[in-house]
Amino acid sequence: AVLDVLWEDRDVRFDISPQQMKMRPGEVLIDCLESIEDTKGNNGDRGRLLVTNLRIIWRSLSLPRVNLSVGYNCIINISTRTANSKLRGQTEALYILTKCNNTRFEFIFTNVVPGSPRLFTSVIAVHRAYETSKMYRDLKLRSALIQNKQLRLLPQEQIYDKINGVWNLSSDQGNLGTFFITNVRIVWHANMNDSFNVSIPYLQISGGYVLGFKIDPVEKLQEAVKEINSLHRVYSVNPIFGVDYEMEEKPQPLEDLTVEQVQDDVEIESDEQTDAFVAYFADENKQHDREPVFSEELGLAIEKLKDGFTLQGLWEVMT
Repeated sequence: AVLDVLWEDRDVRFDISPQQMKMRPGEVLIDCLESIEDTKGNNGDRGRLLVTNLRIIWRSLSLPRVNLSVGYNCIINISTRTANSKLRGQTEALYILTKCNNTRFEFIFTNVVPGSPRLFTSVIAVHRAYETSKMYRDLKLRSALIQNKQLRLLPQEQIYDKINGVWNLSSDQGNLGTFFITNVRIVWHANMNDSFNVSIPYLQISGGYVLGFKIDPVEKLQEAVKEINSLHRVYSVNPIFGVDYEMEEKPQPLEDLTVEQVQDDVEIESDEQTDAFVAYFADENKQHDREPVFSEELGLAIEKLKDGFTLQGLWEVMT
């Protein structure tokens, strides 16, 4: 099932494998930006930014195993502000605030090549296209789905079947309604009240939300199940995520941009917790520097560390 493995738009990941870097079925590379600095976590390091219909990927050009994957569903806010870049100095940068598993991360990207607004326009426009196409991916209740007893079609959507006499079993007495079966979802609405409806994308069919419907006679029910399963299988091979955005200039295929990673002749000791993400913690409530304290370890005054942080841990991130 698609949802079992779909993480690209719903997760923030650090130092992902080449396999996770590849486009999954239905994922499309929309833009590729060269000479982009990860100013927050790898200041001074030139990299490549890939913009897909599900996420943005940044990877270091000097050390490809240093990389980021930021899913659009995790993004809370995108803005442009001044940042201090080692490669550009004080310059306008793209700030992305995200939330993943109750942890907030902040990313800052700077275009090393001056005079190009493409970093801002690409990421902001594609993220907006993602935000406005959630009907393809999210289960929706009581939405404006029906107009004059007909389904309001999404772009790229086609109706394959319409089934009358479908009971929704969400209440004790049940509600009689109609099924629309399309290439991206199943929609049910009550015959007596169009606004009592549900839209179920195939992407959600393997999720944990259970909905009950009854169709009589049983032969008609079996035909409907067979048709839905068939369309779900077709969808799973090449999902339609609904993020429709095209650059005037087409980027190169990802295969042409991928550099084969050379295996380092170094044995890395596995730790219980990876520290790659520590540099990206969003310290959104910090209005000014914390009070200075004397560090016995360093023999000098330093800014007081946040709770849960140690000097040793921060050194491990840097080295």
